[in-house]
Amino acid sequence: GLSPRPLSVSGTDEHGLKIQQAAAAAGTSPAELCERISGLFRRALTQAGVSYTDFTRTSEPRHQRAVRHFWGALRDGGMLYKGSYEGWYCTAEESFLPESQVGERTDGQGRPCRVSVETGHEVHWTKEENYMFRLSAFRDPLQTWLRDNPRAIFPDPFYQCVLRWLDEDLPDLSVSRERSRLQWGIPVPSDPTQTIYVWVDALVNYLSVVGYPESHGAWWPAVHHVVGKDILKFHALYWPALLLAAGLEPPERILVHSHWTVRGQKMSKSLGNVVDPTVCMGQYSVDGFRYFLLRQGVPERDCDYYDEKVVKLVNSELADALGGLLNRSTAPSINPSNTYPRFSEPCFPKDPGSREAKGTARASAEDYELVAAVASLPAQVDSYFEGFQIYKALECIVQCVRQTNGFFQRHRPWKLDRRDAAEQLWLDTILHVTLECLRVYGTLLQPVVPHTADKLLSRLAVQPAERDLSKLMFLARYNGKPCPFEGRQLGPDTGILFQRLGK
Repeated sequence: GLSPRPLSVSGTDEHGLKIQQAAAAAGTSPAELCERISGLFRRALTQAGVSYTDFTRTSEPRHQRAVRHFWGALRDGGMLYKGSYEGWYCTAEESFLPESQVGERTDGQGRPCRVSVETGHEVHWTKEENYMFRLSAFRDPLQTWLRDNPRAIFPDPFYQCVLRWLDEDLPDLSVSRERSRLQWGIPVPSDPTQTIYVWVDALVNYLSVVGYPESHGAWWPAVHHVVGKDILKFHALYWPALLLAAGLEPPERILVHSHWTVRGQKMSKSLGNVVDPTVCMGQYSVDGFRYFLLRQGVPERDCDYYDEKVVKLVNSELADALGGLLNRSTAPSINPSNTYPRFSEPCFPKDPGSREAKGTARASAEDYELVAAVASLPAQVDSYFEGFQIYKALECIVQCVRQTNGFFQRHRPWKLDRRDAAEQLWLDTILHVTLECLRVYGTLLQPVVPHTADKLLSRLAVQPAERDLSKLMFLARYNGKPCPFEGRQLGPDTGILFQRLGK
């Protein structure tokens, strides 16, 4: 059947004790706090040029309805029971921690307090009567699921990590809190003394947004979750188990990313080293900042962020290599007619060994290498994008941009004499090949640097309908087909493609 149009969902997870306490401290209601903060998230995404088809808020009626239905499915399947629970609870992470994860520290007043070993957040001994989920029953099903789907969790180190967790003890999970302690959340259907645990509520957003419980079948389970490594356990152990318990399949893929450190240190409010994306976008432009993060961010390990690195990378790759290439190949001195020049097969024959080619061919072995590299680039980039390895896609593009600059430099088109007919043909061919390469780079870079790519493609007179990956026919004339761009008037000169960043 036809699959529905792609959805990309972002949103805010709004319930829980942490929010309840933050609202109380700010002298506002949880609903008002969530309204304000979710607005900030939405604005940050828009500023960064991140588009989404849906922005879910877990305080919305459609979501609450889905959560109640999901709870009913767990209950009807016999997967919930009432149990008294005690343990160390970390409000900051909204989770209970095993004894092994709890250490001691002194607080600001010099009193001893217990904290999470991993994050340093304070924990409190909590004893209450809650609903428990039979997580322990899902060890085998989860192991089977992962063995049958080795690509379900990517990159591999995280897949291995989840397998190790499954070798350990898998205790049942507390899935509700006493309503007296936690009012900000969805009450347990048929037991108003309890509130559904924030993580169970939050995870169901992936279902509520595709129309659960009625119309999710069009999508589920062909979904991909993109999550930070710090919430891997919730997404890769608890969530698949809850889904199986509710009679659903686990998601098709869980893509996991690591964190940005700042000069080797973890970002934290207490260290005062949190990087504000809004400030960065002002400093480096939206495209510059996006380019750096996507070019340097590797999903499987933490990456380090510091200003000099951004400036150096963005200047050398976007401003100099890409911007410089566009500038030189469209300069009035070299392309006075401001058109997309013609390609001459005799100068750059498909078969350089043929007899006719002997007299007129001007292309060198390196030029053929360039053409082969750029011809194979779209498929390569597409597969890296699909595989969540954006940094590898950009690495390939940069490599080709360097080769194209080398090609332009090698043949010195500015030295060719336009009055000589043979030289004119070769000059036009050099420019045609260069612009064709730039057109490919502009098309492929659209998801990464939307503004710069648009500027580049507009300068090359590539119409909006011609910017699709599926229509990306590189160097048609070299392959004996007509080229729709040839002879076309170039778009207006909009000046520098990417402004160099100052120190």
